[in-house]
Amino acid sequence: MTETAAPTAKRNNHQLARPGTVSRRRLDLLWHSMALARRNLVKIKRNPLSISDAVIAPVMFLVIFVYMFGGAVSGSTHAYLQRTLPAILVLSAIMAGMIATGVNLSIDIKKGVFDRFRSLPISRSAPLLGSILADVVRYLVAIATVLIVGYLMGFRIETDPLAALAAALLTIAFGMSLSGVWVLLSMLFKDTALVQSIVALSIFPLAFGTNMVTPTETLPGWLQAWTKINPVGVIMTACRGLLIGGDVGGPVAHSLLWSAGLVVVFAPLAVMTYRRRA
Repeated sequence: MTETAAPTAKRNNHQLARPGTVSRRRLDLLWHSMALARRNLVKIKRNPLSISDAVIAPVMFLVIFVYMFGGAVSGSTHAYLQRTLPAILVLSAIMAGMIATGVNLSIDIKKGVFDRFRSLPISRSAPLLGSILADVVRYLVAIATVLIVGYLMGFRIETDPLAALAAALLTIAFGMSLSGVWVLLSMLFKDTALVQSIVALSIFPLAFGTNMVTPTETLPGWLQAWTKINPVGVIMTACRGLLIGGDVGGPVAHSLLWSAGLVVVFAPLAVMTYRRRA
């Protein structure tokens, strides 16, 4: 029995290690993730207000900043609008991802949704990937809304449509690269209210520790030091160059490096903590 079982086990292990089997598993993971992403999109379709948090706040920031600080900072609301809207685009992507991926994921786990997923013949990572893929719709809606409202307020793209598309794609890529951070936070802290508070408070050093509201040189020294190492400021500078002109090559390259670095560092940690909890 033992001698017969050993070769059988070896053959089975060999079959599992075949490239075709690995490719099949990856294909199944992608298929299951797309199916669960569709589930999240159906939830948005049935309750459109669920994405209002990703839309209303950036628009409110845009309107308040332009009409309160425009004349004082740039001399006119139009000049300030041209300068600030690209930064608000980045802010909208950050807020869309942090609320959806961070808070909603914690809520689903607390309600036992992921317990049901474990009973299904799907990869354990599929619900997580599905949630992140569905967030792309949130990014698109948030970016489109800010651009439409900005256009009604007088914003105009000063470059070309391809550059504007590149700015939107760069913003989405950065928003997705932060998904690992939000997942990690939602997995480390089991209390949903605590996760929501931490995620909401993190927006202040990330978004406001930049030149989004005022030029960097007007900030105190300690805050200028933070803006130099804050990746969000780099993304905002890149989007500003792509939408209204200016330096593009360096900021875009640094933005892509930051996005890749965030994925490399936080994605494995997020998946590890997710598998332990979910």
